[in-house]
Amino acid sequence: MESLVIDGGNRLRGGIRVQGAKNGALPVLAASVLGGRSVIHNCPRLTDTESSLEILRMLGCGAERDGEAVTVDASRVPRCDIPPELMRRMRSSVIFLGAVLARCGRAVVSAPGGCELGPRPIDMHLEAMRLLGADITESRGLVFCECAGRLKGAEIVLPYPSVGATENAMIAASTARGRTVIVGAAKEPEITELADFINSKGGSVSGAGSDVLLIDGVEALGDCEHVCIPDRIAAATYIAAAAATGSEITLYGVQPRHLTAVTDVFARAGCRFREDGGALTVTAPERLKAVRFIRTAPYPGFPTDAQALTAAALATADGVSVLCETVFSGRFRYLRELSRMGADVGSEGQLAVIKGVPFLSGAKTACTDLRGGAALVVAALGARGRSGISAPGHIDRGYENVEAALSAAGARIYRKSEDETDHTDGIFREASGV
Repeated sequence: MESLVIDGGNRLRGGIRVQGAKNGALPVLAASVLGGRSVIHNCPRLTDTESSLEILRMLGCGAERDGEAVTVDASRVPRCDIPPELMRRMRSSVIFLGAVLARCGRAVVSAPGGCELGPRPIDMHLEAMRLLGADITESRGLVFCECAGRLKGAEIVLPYPSVGATENAMIAASTARGRTVIVGAAKEPEITELADFINSKGGSVSGAGSDVLLIDGVEALGDCEHVCIPDRIAAATYIAAAAATGSEITLYGVQPRHLTAVTDVFARAGCRFREDGGALTVTAPERLKAVRFIRTAPYPGFPTDAQALTAAALATADGVSVLCETVFSGRFRYLRELSRMGADVGSEGQLAVIKGVPFLSGAKTACTDLRGGAALVVAALGARGRSGISAPGHIDRGYENVEAALSAAGARIYRKSEDETDHTDGIFREASGV
């Protein structure tokens, strides 16, 4: 087993180049199944994207990586089933459902895996496929979807702006007969990216960024080149890291307009921001101010993926901050790990209360999920003493070599394997005063 070891209390400096967006790359990789040859640049090297490449190869596609570029050849897709062991690796694996169904006329998938953030039913995904003309049956944990010939355009009204359901419906409708209208669609930048990718392959998607999408199905999609957008949650992580350490850093390769909800919250906490083209500089005060109330919401609201990161930074702010989580019911498990570092945190129902303490202390903690693990990194960077964070594989699902990115900005962080000698116990006791 591996762990991340972080010597906290060091200010960050310089710059960090932000990786391509995980939540944009995954649906783009799935949509590449629809046909042709796709060259995808700025595709982050993550365990989730590598799992997607394994799924593509299992389906019979060519899928190769050359540095930051991935090439997918979907001229042949002989298989329509995705093995459960691959589906279980990531929660977003269900995004392949619409692509495989549209391409093959049949798809067999199981329940997706990944972080345990509470119920995330795929009912909306399945209902969208039904409306597009698929027959769906479930048996022994597997979902069987079939359609006679091409799918048919339909009006799909989503009861909630689910990003995944919007993406699945958009992908499946891209080669359906006729027009599909998605009402109540998600508005995230990753939705716009997927629409741009489909259009670059010869599709016809309009309205991305609004709550109504129009998809005019085409018979087939062809070749394209695509550049993944920057990862706004990775950028939010580094903003939180700067805030937790009282630092000034510059993020390169970002789109600041995608980060407005995040920068607004950190500005309320006392941070200052300066934009310069594709660069964003954050300057944090020595001590943050509490933010009275933060509510997660679908884009353009405050992202649920930034909730834990923000709580970690506010753990040493002056005053009491309250976070209201409206998207996932199981997203406060990281608070128990923060409390090991001396944070005064608690939760009840949808609310988390963070009472700022003078400082955090290095401690041994464990990743609970992807963003919860990243929050522990943020907290450890600002803590006194050395921290060890076990199970960093969760973090690897969404961050490309996070220790290298942070080390480049002056953080003292490295990865330790289980068989390496651990000299941290005495430091933990010293930092904790026990």
